[in-house]
Amino acid sequence: MPVPRRNVYIAGSTGSIGRQALEVIAAAPERFGVSGLGAGSDVKALAAQAAIFRPRRLAIADAAKGRELAALAPPGTEVLAGEGALAALVEDADIVLNSVVGFAALPVTLAALRSGRRLALANKESLIAGGPVVKRAWAASTGDLVPVDSEHCAVHQCLRSPSDGAARLGGRDVRRLVITASGGPFRGRSRHELGEVTVADALAHPTWRMGPKITVDSSTLMNKGLEVIEAHLLFDVGYDQIAVVVHPQSVVHSMVEYSDGATIAQLSLPDMRLPIGYALSYPERMATAYGAIDWARLGHLDFEPPDPRSFPCLELAYAAGRAGGTAPACLNGANEVAVGAFLSGRLRWVEIPNVISSVLARFVASEPRDVDDVLGADAEARALAAEQVRRLPAPSAALAGKALLGPVAGGAVGTDG
Repeated sequence: MPVPRRNVYIAGSTGSIGRQALEVIAAAPERFGVSGLGAGSDVKALAAQAAIFRPRRLAIADAAKGRELAALAPPGTEVLAGEGALAALVEDADIVLNSVVGFAALPVTLAALRSGRRLALANKESLIAGGPVVKRAWAASTGDLVPVDSEHCAVHQCLRSPSDGAARLGGRDVRRLVITASGGPFRGRSRHELGEVTVADALAHPTWRMGPKITVDSSTLMNKGLEVIEAHLLFDVGYDQIAVVVHPQSVVHSMVEYSDGATIAQLSLPDMRLPIGYALSYPERMATAYGAIDWARLGHLDFEPPDPRSFPCLELAYAAGRAGGTAPACLNGANEVAVGAFLSGRLRWVEIPNVISSVLARFVASEPRDVDDVLGADAEARALAAEQVRRLPAPSAALAGKALLGPVAGGAVGTDG
């Protein structure tokens, strides 16, 4: 029986996940079409993609770029710009791939769930920050949510039931989830050795090519901490049932340990097109093999525990997750400000967790009733983090001189590391 052709809307199409998603779609034109493309501000890249894939509508979040995009877009293409533009394109799609960077992705996540579309979620921040609100929207949705993060996609596959294609915990059979971390560029370094690392050092990831914000998160292990919270929300497991292990080869993407001692793992070479294709095609699988392993040449696989003294962000994330309510939104907002300050040369790398810890200590978490409560928690955390950054002495000229130029978030989202 032929698989029906599905229309895909990619929010964040000019970032790394968006570009790779278009590669996946181009490799299977009989299965997927592009109903819409959306980006933050990269008009030229968005127009170039539209010329190839010919979506009916385009969206640009930067309202000032609307006229420029309309002038470059193919004839007959509708262009939306400004607040709400990215979320508006959800209504045309069968599948919404949300790869917008950071907390700004929340409206797209909620719009996709409320419209009953398939949400292929490549943005962890919207789920983490808006956890209770997103969970309520998901519970009421007629659509489904399939994670694109390679770790959570791996768990989804390990939990998958052969009989009905669903990912589920299987009652009491699951003992714990094991999420792998590459260790980033600073694996094995002591806290002292990390005192003078530069932006260039932090962006030199050994395994994955990702946007700057997510690459810095990988270097601090905050990326893994956010993924722990995400796993809790996606799979309804307690924090004591979620472990993190450092695995530098990034071949084992996650594991599920069962009550009888058996462990099921998902393995592939690092290639984000595999989880993207899985989320788009689920419950079927893609015909193109992304990340296939040559087992005769694979060599060895190494595992080690994370170092909490050198990388305290992981424990900060566990603490915020256990606190619940708006605490994860606070964690995420403070982290985005701290990482932005580091990338712009206003904060040392080792001070990122200090800023986050200070904000969490001053923040009073509560249970969010709606999106406004989440937005308020995010705004408060960002203000507290910005205040803390201002209080700290500026980095040395040598470190500040190597800061990243241009926008911090860019439009790329990485989902591993």
